[in-house]
Amino acid sequence: MSNESKIQYSDTLHVKDHCLCLHAQRAARALARRFDNAFRHLNINNGQFSLLMALNRPEAPTIAPVAELLAMDRTTLTAALKPLEKNGLVAIKPDEKDRRSRRLHLTEDGKALLSKALPIWIEEHEKLEAELPDNMAEILRTGLRAIA
Repeated sequence: MSNESKIQYSDTLHVKDHCLCLHAQRAARALARRFDNAFRHLNINNGQFSLLMALNRPEAPTIAPVAELLAMDRTTLTAALKPLEKNGLVAIKPDEKDRRSRRLHLTEDGKALLSKALPIWIEEHEKLEAELPDNMAEILRTGLRAIA
């Protein structure tokens, strides 16, 4: 093992200062905490809010387009749907045209919860954007879309 590379502390500092993945993870965790706190009294978290919003469509979607929108694999999405279904916010029903597929329906309770949650999201999002330098929110959205 004499040919083993030596990683210096300066390498660690370089990664800490330059790693886009690390910075995105840290920012995502901070945003998640912020919106989790905002939604706490509604008994949902930011991920559940995003999932419920992804189901708010003219026609109930199947799992695939929702998983794609949320950048989740189908198994993770299925697991995330279970507590929402248990709480009566989502109903998973066979597709009438293709009984092998399942459609994800927002229930009336799910729609009512979104009606309460959306103004909270709007207010919190406005505060967040106001804390950022001019046009930074749009620059971030553009950069993150390019990565995704």
